[in-house]
Amino acid sequence: MDHYKAEYIWVDGTEPTAKLRSKTKIVPVGEEPPIWGFDGSSTNQATGEASDCVLQPVHSIDDPLRDEGDKLVMCEVLLSDMSPHPTNTRRACAEVAERFVGLGMIFGIEQEYTFFKGARPLGFPAEGGYPAPQGGYYCGVGDDEVFGREVVEEHLSVCLEAGLLISGINAEVMPGQWEFQVGPLATPRIADELWLARWLLYRVGEDFDISATLDAKPARGDWNGAGAHTNFSTKAMRESYPPILAAIEALKGKHDLHIANYGAGIEERLTGLHETASYKEFKYGVSDRGASIRIPWQVERDQKGYLEDRRPNANMDPYVVTRLILDSVGSAVA
Repeated sequence: MDHYKAEYIWVDGTEPTAKLRSKTKIVPVGEEPPIWGFDGSSTNQATGEASDCVLQPVHSIDDPLRDEGDKLVMCEVLLSDMSPHPTNTRRACAEVAERFVGLGMIFGIEQEYTFFKGARPLGFPAEGGYPAPQGGYYCGVGDDEVFGREVVEEHLSVCLEAGLLISGINAEVMPGQWEFQVGPLATPRIADELWLARWLLYRVGEDFDISATLDAKPARGDWNGAGAHTNFSTKAMRESYPPILAAIEALKGKHDLHIANYGAGIEERLTGLHETASYKEFKYGVSDRGASIRIPWQVERDQKGYLEDRRPNANMDPYVVTRLILDSVGSAVA
């Protein structure tokens, strides 16, 4: 075969939550995916009279859904003068990562999501009403407690085949709600891989006639929302405890900034109930899943390790979240 298929994937300009877009280019074998273009007027990134936008490949992986040699290509969006598009959040993330590379910060992101079958969460009765209260579904097993496992297992398999650093999966508290974890990796690579894993989740769901949503509160009422808990550590945090406390203080001082950029609908999810702290306050604690920042018990025991920022929504932009954490902590300790 003298060519391969490259699926160009990018983040669009939809507000308040951006969507993924993709299209296929045929590339000669032996050549890297070149820059390409698209109609920005159809993705909320341009107007019709000046519609051309540019796709700049930044990270390629094997495409596990097509033939050997085919690629999935994560791209930045540029203007036609090759400057970053206003919706391009990766460029600022990469610049902050370069500025604070000496910190050795790495991230692990827990991506929660919810399956839907038509207009209802998977596992909710098709005839209406509600299933049994949440609780037994978390890490559950059995046809009455687990919904969508076949999609989850296929997604895990294709992510691993593609070479993404997926570190685990589990069923979550609400029926049809699941989680996968990516990392540990530095940014912007962790964000590239999370976006690619999201794309694969949506694409695998097509084959099962099941959709996945990152909505922060997919079901109203006494149900958990969906987050993207973001774990992080610097080299200093991995060696001793005082830098962990310093990182918490740095995040406390920028709480409002982070909340404003941690995903649409955060006020509906961070209520102080359902394993959250209220978005109106900042608190931390050991093993406390009702805190803004959780110190894992083993970190307290070992007096070194990492922190979990429990505030980001499932629909957050990982380029933005990792940039803010790195910048807030880095600026405070530099």
